[in-house]
Amino acid sequence: MSEKNFEIANHRSNKGGFHMKKSTVSAGLFGKIIAVVLLCCLVGGFAAAGSNSTALAEDRQPLTPAEVYEQNVNSTVGITISGQTTSRYGYGYTFQAAGSGFIITSDGYILTNYHVIADSEKVTVATYDNETYDAKVIGYDESNDIAVLKIDAEGLKPVTLGDSNSLRVGDTVLAIGNPLGELTFSLTRGIVSALSRSVAMSSGSTMSLIQTDCAINSGNSGGALFNEYGEVIGITNAKYSSSGYSGEASIDNIGFAIPINSVNRIVTSIIENGYILKPYIGVTVSSMSEETANITGIKSGAVVHEVTEDAPAARAGIKAHDVITKVDDTVISSSEDLVKVISDTEPGSVLRFHVYRQGKEMEIDVTVESKTESATKHEDEAAAAADESANQAPQDGQRGQQAPGQNPYYYEYGDGNGNGNYWGGNSMEDFFRYFFGY
Repeated sequence: MSEKNFEIANHRSNKGGFHMKKSTVSAGLFGKIIAVVLLCCLVGGFAAAGSNSTALAEDRQPLTPAEVYEQNVNSTVGITISGQTTSRYGYGYTFQAAGSGFIITSDGYILTNYHVIADSEKVTVATYDNETYDAKVIGYDESNDIAVLKIDAEGLKPVTLGDSNSLRVGDTVLAIGNPLGELTFSLTRGIVSALSRSVAMSSGSTMSLIQTDCAINSGNSGGALFNEYGEVIGITNAKYSSSGYSGEASIDNIGFAIPINSVNRIVTSIIENGYILKPYIGVTVSSMSEETANITGIKSGAVVHEVTEDAPAARAGIKAHDVITKVDDTVISSSEDLVKVISDTEPGSVLRFHVYRQGKEMEIDVTVESKTESATKHEDEAAAAADESANQAPQDGQRGQQAPGQNPYYYEYGDGNGNGNYWGGNSMEDFFRYFFGY
């Protein structure tokens, strides 16, 4: 069987040449089951954050692609980042990446993908009128692949938000972005190919995405996916591609976007609170396997693998090995169905779970609660690690931190008394000769 990949659609390079950064995913799209923790993003609107959100109206007339472009190109931005990283051999190098984003408030808040700005040291935003701004990363949610940026500007034109829940397969969609990081502010057009497409990412998380044949390429990541009324209904973030092996069939126009309804209130929380609030019941589930279906006689559902102690589900009486078949009036056919129900629920609401347990069917009421997460998780972890490292002297025979300003093979070693000894070799050969005696 040929290998296939999901490419995150940003464009990353190191100094000296461009290459696409790829994120390989398991074959979850084709049946592999991955357990997902039901700690989901909130759903709602940006109204409190000051965006131009509107409700659908039955008497509206669709816009032409040219009208959608003219209405939104000034709300679209190009994003470039740069940073420093180290190769496996200890050599440092500079990388650059390009992506897309869109303006959500008139005072300079911008939405993009987390993977566009991950590991960045500097983020620059360019608007259609050739203005450039240094951007600050306000916060992000890696599990939902979103990030909020802020630029120092006023009087900007924000996008209008649509309703991704109203989408139908076959609806027209359009994307504006920066494919290859060079073809800036390009418009592409397509249709919705599928809804709620479950994509299991290499990080272990599962995302429920809009599938589209609208052309999405490297550099489009973080850009808006518009409906035919010029409203944002998704954030483009990935495409499906072959591995490139000789003889393998080519794959074209299978792109994906994050539904805007699944992330809009979490963005508001980042802007207003500086942290993330998510609905929470505290269970880990997977879709029904064929083996479990044969044992239980139930064709589909979400199987509970773990229940967090003292979480809402545990207090309500949900147990490991329960099969959840329905929540209120919504039939649960997979783990993704349950994730969507929880993510669409306001904290404080009570949901009635229909549960199969050891041959018996029962109903259990669960009160959904909220859980707080950091909106700058990796920065917080890095700061904590740096503090811990600064308080630990290198021990005898243990490599300490690389001496600042030195070549990649200049390291500090402890002498057992907290005093550093320095070795100043200049090559990997010297490194091995010094430490391994050849």
